[in-house]
Amino acid sequence: MKIIMLGAPGAGKGTQAKKIAAKYDIPHISTGDIFRANIKNGTELGKKAKTFMDQGLLVPDELVVDLVVDRVNQEDCSKGYVLDGFPRTIPQAEALDAALAKMNQKMDYAINVEVPDENIVQRMSGRRACVDCGTTYHIVYAPTKQEGICDNCGGNLILRDDDKPETVQKRLGVYHDQTQPLIEYYTDKNILVEVDGTIDINDVFAEIVKVLGE
Repeated sequence: MKIIMLGAPGAGKGTQAKKIAAKYDIPHISTGDIFRANIKNGTELGKKAKTFMDQGLLVPDELVVDLVVDRVNQEDCSKGYVLDGFPRTIPQAEALDAALAKMNQKMDYAINVEVPDENIVQRMSGRRACVDCGTTYHIVYAPTKQEGICDNCGGNLILRDDDKPETVQKRLGVYHDQTQPLIEYYTDKNILVEVDGTIDINDVFAEIVKVLGE
C-alpha cells in the first residue's frame, strides 16, 4: 500500500501519516528525515544534497526524487509506505511516477486532508513552543496549566515565527500555488481521497481507515 499525504501546512497530514504507518506497519517517510539520514551516513546522495542545503538553496527535484526512490527501495518498504511532504509540485509527482514505473510500481492512494485556510491560521497562530525543551502546546486545543509556562520544564512559551499569522498566510500562498495542483493531478489518476481535516483527529483517521480497509 503506497500512500501520498496531501494537505496544507498545519492541516494535520503528518499526524495522520504517523497513524497510518503505525496501523498498517509501513514506514512513514518524510523528505526531511531522508535528507538527515543520508547526510548523517555520508552517502553519495547525501553529500550532493548537503552542497545545496549549505548554500541555502533548494535541493533540485531530480536529486530529491533519487533520494526518495532510494528510500522506498529499502527492505522495510516491501509492504508499502506513507510519503509525507513529497511530492510538493507537479514536476516532482511526474518524476516520481516515472521512477516508480521503471520498477513496475505505482502509488495506490493520495490522501488530501482538507482544512480551510482560516482554520489553519487559527490553529497555527494558537501554537506555543517552550524555549527550553521544545514541547509544543495550543492555547485552545492543548493549553498549559499555567498560561505561558511549560508544563514539562517550567520554561517560557513563545509563538514561533513560523506560526505567526503573516508567515502562515505566506506558506499557504506557496501551497496553493505549487502544491494544490497535485489534487487535480491525482484526481485524474483516480487515486485521490479527500477527508475533512476539521473534525477530531481520531475521526479523520477513522475516515481514512474506511478507505484503506481494516
